[in-house]
Amino acid sequence: MMNNQEETMEQIQINQMLEEKGFIDETIDPKLKLVEEINRLKKEKNAVILSHFYVEGELQDIADYVGDSLGLAQAAANTSAELIVFVGVHFMAETAKIINPSKKVILPDLKASCSLAESAPANKFAEFKAKYPDHKVVTYINATAALKTMSDIVCTSANAKQIVESFPRDQKLIFGPDKNLGNYINSITGREMVLWDGACIVHEQYSVEKIAKLMDENSDAEFIAHPECEKPVLLLAEHIGSTTSLLNYVQKSNSKKFIVATESGILHQMVKACPDKMFIPAPSIDSTCGCNDCEYMKLNSLQKLYICLKHEQPEVVLPEKVIEMAKIPILRMLENSK
Repeated sequence: MMNNQEETMEQIQINQMLEEKGFIDETIDPKLKLVEEINRLKKEKNAVILSHFYVEGELQDIADYVGDSLGLAQAAANTSAELIVFVGVHFMAETAKIINPSKKVILPDLKASCSLAESAPANKFAEFKAKYPDHKVVTYINATAALKTMSDIVCTSANAKQIVESFPRDQKLIFGPDKNLGNYINSITGREMVLWDGACIVHEQYSVEKIAKLMDENSDAEFIAHPECEKPVLLLAEHIGSTTSLLNYVQKSNSKKFIVATESGILHQMVKACPDKMFIPAPSIDSTCGCNDCEYMKLNSLQKLYICLKHEQPEVVLPEKVIEMAKIPILRMLENSK
């Protein structure tokens, strides 16, 4: 057993690793059965593992709950676990911490960020918001906690239409940070929301020409897309929806083949749900890649999850004032989405 001085030195070393790499770099015995160890630690520590659809399949399979941003926020709100392990990206873990300020929230890699969240620095968004003093702010959940403090309500791709339509027609709105989702919601609601100029690097990389060619080559396939995609891509789609909506659609459809325009991690759940159907990832502009992967989501791994759970690090820590202010629009979303 380590004494207090040894424990302090170990934590200093861990903090140094986290500052440099974003995760604890530790050699793991190759004979160790990671899934068994993770399940043991989870039980021992009264922990819950929440995973997003976009992480690798083996991480989805070990999770207590796997879903999209709305489902994950709801799962975080309803958990009785003392320790929340978030296998996804940083803004998701922040949301879980905001909902559960008294609980410890950890994630395998602190550098698992989000291009959308990064596209909207809080100070720049504050300047943008100040230009429209009579507007309410609807913030897509893919944003930092700091930006959420400036919001009237948060939304996800699953409930964005419902959230936007909860405001009176004459209420002027700002929507950020995803301009593509904002444009899509404007088009289906008849709104003229002011949009922040942000986008997801994954969903902006689809090639319309390559998708059209793939559709010609697979005339029996349905093309489905996430609303974070650009408008020319969405115009080709037979169904547009959140990751959960896309997953539900392929299960209900009579089609046996689908071309899917969202992060390829969702294909794992689609194949599990419909083993008799074929799923083709939509091609990106980059000719060297057959599909679009989120480099941040893919920073998560089974090894990092084990080490994270073992040490209960890295931890997501937020100032109390940020938690207090950001919690209001998140809880409004959850209440609106019941």
